[in-house]
Amino acid sequence: MKFMTLISLALCIFAFNTQAAEEVDHPNIDGAELRYQGSPMNITDVKMVRTPGAPDISEEEFAQASHIFFQRCAGCHGVLRKGATGSPLTPDITQQRGTAYLKVLIAYGTPGGMPNWQTSGDMTEKEVDMMARFPQHEPPQPPEFGMEKMLASWKVDVPVSDRPKKKQHNYDTDNMMAVTLRDAGQVAIIDGDSKEVIAIIETGYAVHISRPSHSGRYVYTIGRDAKIVLIDLFMNPPAQVAEIKIGMEARSVETSKYKGYEDKLAIAGAYWPPQYVLMEGATLEPKKIVSTRGMTVDTQEYHPEPRVAAIVASHEHPEFIVNVKETGKVLLVDYSNPNSITETTLEAARFLHDGGWDSTHRYFLTAANKSNKIAVIDSKDREVEALIDVTEIPHPGRGANFIDPDFGPVWATSALGNSNITLIGTDPIKHKDQAWKVVRTLKGMGGGSLFVKTHPKSRNLWVDAPLNPDPALSQSIAVYDINNLGAGFEVLPIAAWANLGEGPKRVVQPEYNKQGDEVWFSVWNGQNQRSALVIVNDKTRKLVKVIDDERIITPTGKFNIYNTRKDVY
Repeated sequence: MKFMTLISLALCIFAFNTQAAEEVDHPNIDGAELRYQGSPMNITDVKMVRTPGAPDISEEEFAQASHIFFQRCAGCHGVLRKGATGSPLTPDITQQRGTAYLKVLIAYGTPGGMPNWQTSGDMTEKEVDMMARFPQHEPPQPPEFGMEKMLASWKVDVPVSDRPKKKQHNYDTDNMMAVTLRDAGQVAIIDGDSKEVIAIIETGYAVHISRPSHSGRYVYTIGRDAKIVLIDLFMNPPAQVAEIKIGMEARSVETSKYKGYEDKLAIAGAYWPPQYVLMEGATLEPKKIVSTRGMTVDTQEYHPEPRVAAIVASHEHPEFIVNVKETGKVLLVDYSNPNSITETTLEAARFLHDGGWDSTHRYFLTAANKSNKIAVIDSKDREVEALIDVTEIPHPGRGANFIDPDFGPVWATSALGNSNITLIGTDPIKHKDQAWKVVRTLKGMGGGSLFVKTHPKSRNLWVDAPLNPDPALSQSIAVYDINNLGAGFEVLPIAAWANLGEGPKRVVQPEYNKQGDEVWFSVWNGQNQRSALVIVNDKTRKLVKVIDDERIITPTGKFNIYNTRKDVY
């Protein structure tokens, strides 16, 4: 239902601050990112709440608008519309603006980023009117998702006893790539050596990440619909062996890595309900559900919907490090006794999102994106090492580690809100004066970057800009010489090399192969248009191969098994 998607995207990008001067809550973000962030919730029955002062809306309209909002908008504004990376859409704000104002905003857009959905022909006047009235009513709350529902969704396709004892093929599993085929609801397993598509596996909608087990045998994928699929790479071809749904919307999954616990446990975090779940690593059997509802670190106010963002496995203790987005808390979840889970709570900054390890795997650097900070977590001493101010809306992915010729070991992040690539010193021993400080800021192609990437064997730093509104930038990649950062960047026309024809063709997420001599890029096109993977020689910066198999539909994230399980970035 195309019109529903368009309406939902319109609602996702308008928001209303109590300050009249602020009209847009997604600065420098366009519809592409909202598609990237959006996720479906299968809501079929919601209770209508008529709100004093709100314009009339029929039960049919309310149900339809609720379904749209849960599908696409909750990822930015929260299920309860309390605001997250998007501003609040609660009745006290929306009623103040009024239906006429909201209709004009949706219909005609604004210079700050709101598209003109009606005048562009994408929405009818009737549809605009319905979506302008809906947020003036109290938001409906979707149901909780507890153990009963999880167990009902849990399925083991191949029991552990029936799985192969060793690999059934000659592929190097460590050099396989798990590639998200976002809108197809699939993951492609591709051989990094031959570039052959080995398997296409049905998964949840818009897989956010794929995480290999410590051993490298299994891959855990989690879709934005909170469905986890467990893939056995030893099978020929690799195939699903188990699945479970841990909520209605999710982003994160990880497995245990500490010595003695390898592959034994998995953890997944949900956006709705706000909770994380511990599972058996080989079967996904759910064992423990823990809510994350609680108080924020700054205003000390109760938040009903603090979503779980990034999760990483500690190398120093039998712990998972869990980012709780809206409260700004980092949870150290001790899994040494799954029957008696203990948490240590660290206070960082609100709107924690993604992040990654420094080169020593001791310090976890993570973006508190709307707070414009990078939090540094010392996983050995189990404390917040630093909170570092950076520029608008840092978005590192997992970041990039390398040796700056002037400042020593650094970790880099790009940003959504500007063109900066920020380098932070990460060596508190030999470069103490530079540790946990911004030591260098590079100017990139433009804002709208999602990922930076390098490799210990490389002299290159790659930076994408898939959400930049200028096609010349969103279809290209910037690459810096790490040994000569002052020389600026070279632009490579990745999408042009793919030769796909029409479509937005956004270039996203550089990813290295196991050897560190090739970089893979997704050329993310429309669902009904041709997409591709473009492979570049890291040393020469020349095209190696284009994988334009017709089954490669809307590729986004790519995860090399070796680099991901070893935290190489």
